[in-house]
Amino acid sequence: MRLPKLQLYTKVLIALAAGALFGLIANRFEFSGFVGVWIKPVGTAFIRLISMVVVPLVFASLVVGTASLKDIRTLGRIGAKTLVFYMCTTAVAVSIGLVLTDIVRPGTSLPQQARERLIHDAANQRDSVTPPAAQQPSIRDLLLNIIPTNPIKSLVDGQMLQIIFFALLMGICLTLIAPERGRPVIDFFKGIDEIIVRMVHLIMLTAPYGVFALIASVVADFGAGILLMLLQYSIVVLLGLAIHMLVVYSSALKILTKTGVRRFFQGLRPAQVMAFCSSSSNATLPVTMDCVTRNLGVSPHVCSFTLPLGATINMDGTALYQGVAAAFLAQIYGIELSSMQHLTIVLTATLASIGTAGIPGAGVIMLAIVLGSVGVPLQGIGIIMGVDRILDMCRTVVNVTGDGVCAVVVASTEGQIALDVQGDSQKASARKTAPDDLRARFSEPS
Repeated sequence: MRLPKLQLYTKVLIALAAGALFGLIANRFEFSGFVGVWIKPVGTAFIRLISMVVVPLVFASLVVGTASLKDIRTLGRIGAKTLVFYMCTTAVAVSIGLVLTDIVRPGTSLPQQARERLIHDAANQRDSVTPPAAQQPSIRDLLLNIIPTNPIKSLVDGQMLQIIFFALLMGICLTLIAPERGRPVIDFFKGIDEIIVRMVHLIMLTAPYGVFALIASVVADFGAGILLMLLQYSIVVLLGLAIHMLVVYSSALKILTKTGVRRFFQGLRPAQVMAFCSSSSNATLPVTMDCVTRNLGVSPHVCSFTLPLGATINMDGTALYQGVAAAFLAQIYGIELSSMQHLTIVLTATLASIGTAGIPGAGVIMLAIVLGSVGVPLQGIGIIMGVDRILDMCRTVVNVTGDGVCAVVVASTEGQIALDVQGDSQKASARKTAPDDLRARFSEPS
């Protein structure tokens, strides 16, 4: 009677533990055949449901998200700086994840015989096979292939980079035509986006059953070795998140601003705690804006643009996780990623972050895009989904921290930051300074 009252992530964790235990018992007493025939199809159905919504969700959300960014034209220089900062840090985050995974190689710890069975199983279920490295396109061809010759065919074939490019271009053009003509189109895609998001919510209600079936079937086939491999994968993700937050963000603050690193993290601490607890950049946005204006002295003129935009398109932590997950699953399935495929992951994860909703669990849907771009079987999502919740909490902290760093960097370069505002250690006095009072300290950018 109490189970329906549990949070979804709690149910997923329970399903993970129950599925792992059931799989170990099946492996020990050799009735994995029963699991494969009667339980595994439930997990396969869950993966197919996720695959079903990827293309419409990405296309509709990107069109709507891009079309709503009208401030890019009015704010000009601030908008350009914000977009460049977010795109660059996201690309760096994905690269960090890929490098760490290639160094540690957590996906190779599974015994060779077990990996061969997993590869054979995936080959029987997926529709396409990754082309060999010799057939991989050059960098020039890869960049040219982003531009679709037939957008409808790209949608049908699920060519994600082409879909993302066309959706971004359509969203930008919707902001350039007369509002009375563009508004019906935007409203149409908003309706599609809301329908697909609601569909995702319904699909995620089945996640505990899908996770139980997927983990039970995998552990029944391969034993406890895959659980140790998941632990190594989680450590790599957390290490990458720590490096990005403590090295990349701290370097940006030291080089581009006069705000001390310690003061910044003290001032943003309430938002980071909220991000960890909620796993949602959107839910944390009001707290982030309050911390950045009151504790860090960023002008509301800058804050009101950079932070809402960041909650929409800045997903450094999610992008890093997607890079690690894609490389990790490629190692499990014996796929040697070429340099072109690494670049494809960086481009896809960076562009897909624009369409990633700032809500818990959205990264799983975006991961399907990244995996599809390099031909890694989507069945691998079920292997890592059981540990996704705790990683989701941690990567949301990185996402929100990146939003705050961008606001401070842009405000510093625009002369729109009050360096005399006290940090979190003296937040009592800082609270006396209202955003309206802060606004009086700044002049409009020249």
